[in-house]
Amino acid sequence: MTKQRRLSWSALPLSFLLALPVPASGQSPPQKKTSPPVTAKPAPKVNETGPTDTELLAFAVSLVIALATEARSYSDVSLRPRVIARAADVLWDADNVNARALFKRAWEEAEKGDADEVTIKTKDNPPAMVTALRRMSGRDLRFEVLNIIAKRDRALSEEYFAKLKSENDSSTKETKNTAEPNDGWNVPEAVSKRLQVASALLKDGQIDRALEFAAPVLTQTSVHTIGFLVELRKKNAAAADRAFLTLLNRAEADPGSDPNTVSGLSSYIFTPGLYITFKPEGGSTWSQPDESPVPPADLTPALRNRFFQVATSILLRPLPPSDVGARTIKSSVIKRLLPLFEQHAPDTATALRTQLQQMASNSSMDPMGMNNPLLTQGITPEPSADDVLDQMQNRIDRAKTPRERDQIYASTASALLSQGDERARDIADKIEDVERRTQIRQLIDFEFVQRAIRKKATAEAVRLAQTGKLTNTQRASAYIDVARLLLKTDREGALQLLEDAVREVNRIEGNKPDRALLLVGIANQLIGVDRVRAWEIMGEVVKEANRFEGFTGQHQVTFPLMTRTAVKFLHIGGDNYSLTNVFRALAKDDLYRAVDLAKTFKYDSPRATVTLAIASTILQ
Repeated sequence: MTKQRRLSWSALPLSFLLALPVPASGQSPPQKKTSPPVTAKPAPKVNETGPTDTELLAFAVSLVIALATEARSYSDVSLRPRVIARAADVLWDADNVNARALFKRAWEEAEKGDADEVTIKTKDNPPAMVTALRRMSGRDLRFEVLNIIAKRDRALSEEYFAKLKSENDSSTKETKNTAEPNDGWNVPEAVSKRLQVASALLKDGQIDRALEFAAPVLTQTSVHTIGFLVELRKKNAAAADRAFLTLLNRAEADPGSDPNTVSGLSSYIFTPGLYITFKPEGGSTWSQPDESPVPPADLTPALRNRFFQVATSILLRPLPPSDVGARTIKSSVIKRLLPLFEQHAPDTATALRTQLQQMASNSSMDPMGMNNPLLTQGITPEPSADDVLDQMQNRIDRAKTPRERDQIYASTASALLSQGDERARDIADKIEDVERRTQIRQLIDFEFVQRAIRKKATAEAVRLAQTGKLTNTQRASAYIDVARLLLKTDREGALQLLEDAVREVNRIEGNKPDRALLLVGIANQLIGVDRVRAWEIMGEVVKEANRFEGFTGQHQVTFPLMTRTAVKFLHIGGDNYSLTNVFRALAKDDLYRAVDLAKTFKYDSPRATVTLAIASTILQ
């Protein structure tokens, strides 16, 4: 520590350390399994000048180790590896030996949890489709542990990737006779997790390390490889384009490449984030961008031409006349990509159009008709707002039931919203079902507020937040986010908005985590400008967190919004609502008080989060 930091700790008596156990889960409700109390290492004797850096370091290390030991007995099986891995991460620089041992323990606990599918079988008993999507995402406990390890030590993470690959190879041998062909989505677990971890490293700014991790599996076209390259291109376009060229060359040489391979490759160039493949029976599978649609990549003419050469060689490969499924896939892909060929490779477009006509004449089956929006999504310009309204009226004239009309109004409102057209509100108000109308209006108004915030149009954002048909949660979040923008230029206005947010939080009905999450967001903004009020708010956070066991300290509120072809999710959460961030700031302000406040959390998850935040503040 610097001399200045040592002085900041010097007023802190170490006597409190002797009385500070790592809180045990025995504070949880009596029907739950309790954890044995675990105490941190006793603090050294205090000299007159206060604790030294060495003494503080020793205490922080013992605090983390004690927490990791306690985590092994948590009743929540999914929480065990998460806390142990985060403890290892905090401990890495201060005690590397114990950190490595903790990572090993975290992996073992993650394997147990994943074997029982604890991240899929949740208390809410979700529909089968939701469960399937959770399983397909591959974001299980092992992924979470690998993600943390990879940021610390590549060699160590490779050990665990090797274990995954070994398990995958054994599984493949057992099921090789019944396994489905690779369709761009079902890839080996070791591959998907490696690319997910690499993507996480990208988001963390570790570009070179991310590319190193991903390189061994950037060999086959899939939603995972293309998704990683799209994200890489935002950080390092040259490196991403080189990797994409290698992928093109491999696809051309691979006899197993098919039209879906071409569709996947096209995503990198023309529809980043939107990855579509088609099924033999006529269905389709697609991903959508997490954020606003990304514009087409600005590739060099040589690389773009190379794509069309490879695409042509694959799409013009002959198919067995009896393989109806393969013909269906090929027909759908050609229909989708034909406008691109007409624009960039007109000579090839003629050959593809001829082949499409031949396939159509040999079969009356056209399951993916030209009216299906996925065939043009991201390829041709979206219809104008006026065209959307005209199409709506034509559909309304043919609708037979109120439910059909409500669906048409809802989809039209979503289409107008995607273009920022305020007529979306008027269309939503035509929905007859009161509950559905209210929900859609709230989502529309909230999205308009978010747009204003992203543009830093603070006055407009406040006006929309005050007048819009928002939930209390949405309105409070809007006030918090606008206050964050105003803190440097209009401190008094920002503080007033934060108090308005507090009032909205107090209006939220029911026992749910929204209240605690929003209060954390308010405290995050206050800590730099009004510490007294920030501490008051954090006292309320503890009360709310103790009322609702589901508050984890890493919570977010999600609102689903239907679009023309899929579902978009609006989120409240992230760094500005982080319990970790606010406790780090509190610990710097008054370590003794922060430790004392941490002890008052009743449930394991938030208590572990703030304990690690305090320890990391000392260690840093």
